[in-house]
Amino acid sequence: MFILPFFSVESYSILRNTTSHLGAQHAPNAWMMNVTFAFLGISSILSGWLPFRGFVFHRIVLICFGLSLVLAALFQHRPIVEGIAFNAIEDQWHSVFASSTGFSFTLLAISTAFICTELKDRTFSIFMGISATGLSILMFTFPDLMGLWQRAIFLSSFSWMIYILGGKKFTSIDA
Repeated sequence: MFILPFFSVESYSILRNTTSHLGAQHAPNAWMMNVTFAFLGISSILSGWLPFRGFVFHRIVLICFGLSLVLAALFQHRPIVEGIAFNAIEDQWHSVFASSTGFSFTLLAISTAFICTELKDRTFSIFMGISATGLSILMFTFPDLMGLWQRAIFLSSFSWMIYILGGKKFTSIDA
């Protein structure tokens, strides 16, 4: 998300354009961003599967999160260069899956707070869910900085996942 912009369209702006624009229809090297989206989706499911053992709801939300990332990669955003023909239905589906990625992540973060054993992990999880929502609102409130807000979401969200899934203790099902 920081290197590929140098290999995209000349008008691409890290501040203004999202990572979806890097994988957009007719964008140069779009396949790289779309492979990255798919990899992130699949690796998120795999990395969360064992830590969420015994937590069916969390596994379902994790699958929704990961699959929506994969599907956002398969259905590409409209081109960022105006005047280029594109598949509007594919763009609509991309929007649906990008939105479901955000929604399912927020649900995953907040619901994880209910199974964390440590207060700091519960607090961090709730903060992460609220932050992802707040940053999403900022994307649409201040669209000239949409790329910045989205990159903040990606960095913080995946940092949270690495932290929370990296050996944190969750309450047992019997508790």
